[in-house]
Amino acid sequence: MAWHFGRRKKDIPDGLWMRCDSCGKTVYRKDVKNALQVCPQCGFHFSLNCKQRVEQTLDPSSFEERFPEIRPSDPLGFVDREAYTDRLKRYRDSTGLNDAIVVGTGRIEGWPVAFGVMETGFMMGSLGSVVGEKIYRLAQVAVAERLPMILVCASGGARMQEGVVALMQMAKTSAAVALLRDNGIPFITVLTNPTTGGTTASFATEADVIIAEPHALIGFTGPRVIEETINQKLPEGFQKSEFMQEHGLVDMVVPRAEMRKTFGRLLEYLRVEGAPPRQAPPEPDEEQQTGGGVIGAAAESGPMETNEEPETGDEEEDDS
Repeated sequence: MAWHFGRRKKDIPDGLWMRCDSCGKTVYRKDVKNALQVCPQCGFHFSLNCKQRVEQTLDPSSFEERFPEIRPSDPLGFVDREAYTDRLKRYRDSTGLNDAIVVGTGRIEGWPVAFGVMETGFMMGSLGSVVGEKIYRLAQVAVAERLPMILVCASGGARMQEGVVALMQMAKTSAAVALLRDNGIPFITVLTNPTTGGTTASFATEADVIIAEPHALIGFTGPRVIEETINQKLPEGFQKSEFMQEHGLVDMVVPRAEMRKTFGRLLEYLRVEGAPPRQAPPEPDEEQQTGGGVIGAAAESGPMETNEEPETGDEEEDDS
């Protein structure tokens, strides 16, 4: 028989606290949310889904999604632990998206942009036929409407379930970059944690300006595979944003709280001839919200959490 002396302890609701993946400390979930999903103890940047990224980056109600109807096919009839078609359906149901990227047009501090963001919640943001197609179509929109183009990259690499079709997206997205460059359209990428595999080896590192979030994992393959291949110990911090900036791959490392201002300065500096005019930016205290409908019906307001083992596109990414 349990005895209780004095006032009974008030029940604490579930979900108030969370553990940081980097420092391991337990932090108040609301503090993380108020800090744009950044750990207040160590500055670790939690993953964002597409809806969160659009809300944090673009002006309120300015985003108009393009090409949401495009879906992947199953050219190989691929089956591993489950059929590829079943896997796609499962991720469509969990994210509310048809594939691992959302693209469209919007404004940042009043400046018009073509904007795309990859979704790690959909097969680890793997680069497949739909991702490549949407990036190329977004580049065509940017050229036609004279808009600077920004892509937020987060990926486990090429999608193995699509075989050579996925690998060809490296060439297709590189062609999209060439289309922008030939028409004088500025191209900016943001490398978030993680950006690996074929995504890193193509459009993510071909931009005019390459930005990275702090401490993001950036590389082609995992460190263990590299060490076994070259039979050498890798330097401390290898494949992190700061190391990449020091060695010239990344132009700047920008904390999430400063990303919008950084975009605003770059867009003013890289103004496109014939672009639509800038509109008055929203008031700083105006609540960020998406326009043009809901992005990802299953998207949540907190850091992305999953009980499943992450899906990767390239074999090596388990070691990243």
